[in-house]
Order: sequence, then structure tokens, then C-alpha cells
Amino acid sequence: MPKQIVFPIVTFLHDLFTAIWVGGLITLGVTVLPSAKKVLGMGPETKRLMDAIQRRLSILIYISIAGLILTGLLLSNRSPSFQGLFHFGDVYSTLLSVKHILVLVMIAVALYRSLVLGRSRKPLGPTQEKVKAGLLFLNIGLGIGVLLLSAICAALSAGVSLT
Repeated sequence: MPKQIVFPIVTFLHDLFTAIWVGGLITLGVTVLPSAKKVLGMGPETKRLMDAIQRRLSILIYISIAGLILTGLLLSNRSPSFQGLFHFGDVYSTLLSVKHILVLVMIAVALYRSLVLGRSRKPLGPTQEKVKAGLLFLNIGLGIGVLLLSAICAALSAGVSLT
């Protein structure tokens, strides 16, 4: 398949996986969670609803993480500015490395929320629920940071000066 077709498809998939993951986080934290608490209160119905939504979103997030890793590797091979994973030799590489570190933290947070807190056999206490919500908002902030760094890297890769 010619590069003129492959690169746009890979870029589209990378953007789609990002939108699913970060968009899902923002939607969950800013819309669904507050709405569920407002309508249902803080009772067991809210917890069951949020757990069901998280289980469904987790599947999409796991697919998105795998897709982001694959498409990210393919995209990095195309960029002439790419000097290697976790390379800090210039501004572009440094920002890209920081972005990748943030993504790794996001993955760790997502796995902890889903696999440790989300699958606890006993009901979570109020403190654990607050930790779970706090980690959701941490990942929202990290996701926004990743998007910002991606935009800056894209501008640098296109030759746009930041000064």
C-alpha cells in the first residue's frame, strides 16, 4: 500500500484511539459521574451504574492503548524529527519523551483503577471511592497534557517556530 494512503490511515487511527480514551475520560468525569450522583445520589445504584460504565469503557480503553502503541510506533518511523524513544537531544525529542512518560503514567493509572480498584471483591469504602475518582481526574489532566504536547510536537515537526 502506498505511503500516501498508509500515513493518513495510521494518523486517523492514532487520533481516533486518543479521542476514545481521553474523550471517554472527560465525558465520564465531567458529565456522567456528576449527573449520576445528582440523579441517583451516592447510594449503591450510582456505584453499580458507574461500575457498569467503567467495565464497558475499559474494553475501549484497552483497545485504544494497544492501538496507540502500534500506531505511535508507525508514526514515529515517519517523522524525520524522531531521534528515538525517550531521547532528550532537542526540544522536539524532549517534548515527545515527556508526552510518552505522561502516557505511561496514564496507562498505569488506568490499569490500577480498572484492575485493582474496579475489581475489588469487597465494596470500596468512601476513601477508596475518592481515590478512584481522584485518579480519574488525574488521568483527565494527564490526557489534556498529552494532547497539548502532541499539538506542540506536530507544530515543531511541521517547522513552526515556538518563539
